[in-house]
Amino acid sequence: MMPSTAEPFGPPPFRFTPRPNPLTVWAFSLPFRVLATLLNVGCIAWMGRLWQGGAFAPPAGSSAVAALGWPLAALSLMLYTWWHIVTSRTTLSAEALHQTWVWDKHMELRELAYGKLIRIHGLDWLIAPRFYVRTLLGKFAVFYAADQRMLDEFTRLRDELKAFRQS
Repeated sequence: MMPSTAEPFGPPPFRFTPRPNPLTVWAFSLPFRVLATLLNVGCIAWMGRLWQGGAFAPPAGSSAVAALGWPLAALSLMLYTWWHIVTSRTTLSAEALHQTWVWDKHMELRELAYGKLIRIHGLDWLIAPRFYVRTLLGKFAVFYAADQRMLDEFTRLRDELKAFRQS
């Protein structure tokens, strides 16, 4: 059998090494996490006051479950999202970008074709900047980061990726 000298199909894989490797940061800023917490506490207190005032009393002929079903479902979704906001972390390694979230996001660096840093300057302390990435096959993801070290690495990654794909 003769050894194959054929080149692999497609462009070469992109390589990037963050400093430090890996770098893990909070996905959302502390003020945003505090705001999300206060909103949830406020909604819980408001629902408690409504409960005490009889607003959730079941109408004649129905059960308490019917009266509480939708409000408790809404509160449950809010608390579920809140939990993911306050615990979400973004990691950049030499192999991939990863963010814990309601559904974890993962993107291999070697497959990246495009990256764009989206931010509102002056409001980074509240609204977490995000890094939009797309693969060669068109798959995309958005990764949040509320730490200047990660934003610096996202900028460096974006610039190196653009230079690599243009060469």
